[in-house]
Amino acid sequence: MSESATSGVRGISVTSAFAGMRSVAPVVFRAGCPDCRGRFELAAGALRLAIGATSRTTFYSFTCPECGAAVRKPAGERIVELLTGGGVRTLRLHSM
Repeated sequence: MSESATSGVRGISVTSAFAGMRSVAPVVFRAGCPDCRGRFELAAGALRLAIGATSRTTFYSFTCPECGAAVRKPAGERIVELLTGGGVRTLRLHSM
């Protein structure tokens, strides 16, 4: 009765588990600034996504790298899917 739950299971090292994996290029998103009309690419870390109770309260935001303006744009279902899949930090807004 002293047999462990993992008897017969071989351990695997982290190195062997990830052997053969290739490095992945970082995700970048194309964006534009409504103030200066600049067009640029942003890394996931430069964007923030806020998910509200409705489509009117769901948006993404970033700071324009060209003029420094704070930009906020609406985010529909497809945009939310792309941003979350690309590693953009997400904030869920709760209604009171």
